[in-house]
Amino acid sequence: MEYHIDLPIKDEDIIRLRAGDIVYLSGEMYTARDMAHKRIVQLMEQGKPLPFKLEGQTVYYVGPCDPKEGMAIGSCGPTTSYRMDSFTPKLLDAGLKAMIGKGVRSNEVIRSMVKNRCIYFSATGGAAALYASTVSESKVIAFPELLSEAVRKLTVKDFPVIVAIDCKGNSLYK
Repeated sequence: MEYHIDLPIKDEDIIRLRAGDIVYLSGEMYTARDMAHKRIVQLMEQGKPLPFKLEGQTVYYVGPCDPKEGMAIGSCGPTTSYRMDSFTPKLLDAGLKAMIGKGVRSNEVIRSMVKNRCIYFSATGGAAALYASTVSESKVIAFPELLSEAVRKLTVKDFPVIVAIDCKGNSLYK
C-alpha cells in the first residue's frame, strides 16, 4: 500500500501501516545520531529538560551536509540505525513513535517497538539529494557543537520511506 501521512504521526496511522508499505511523510521531524542520542538519554537520566518533546515524534538518523545556496539543508541520507539501538528502547518508552534510518534493528528494539506501538521506516541509502529536496526548513535546536550530528528540527514535504518494521514486529529484513 501507499500512504501520505502528516507528522507528528498518529497512533491510528502507525496501527494501519505494514512492513513493505510506501509512505510519504510531511510535517516536522527531528534529526539525531549516535552522540545526540547519548546526550538525550543522559538528560533523561539526570531529569533535565530535553531538546524537544519526544511524545509522538519522529527521529531521522542523519548527519546532513552543509546546504548549497537556496537549499534548507545539504544532502541528508540515512545512517545505519543499529548505532542507536542501545538508546532506542528508553526513547520509545518516553514516547518516541517513529524512527527513520537504514538497516536492521536489534531484537530488543523490535520488542520495545511492539510494546510501545512504534514504527521504523527505512530511507534509501544513496538518495541523500532526493531527501534534501523534500526539506523546506532546517534549524539546529540542540548540541550545535556536534556539527552535522546536532539535533535539528526539519520541515518536510513528501519525504519518501518504506515501512521496514511495523508495530507488530513484522520486518522486511526477515
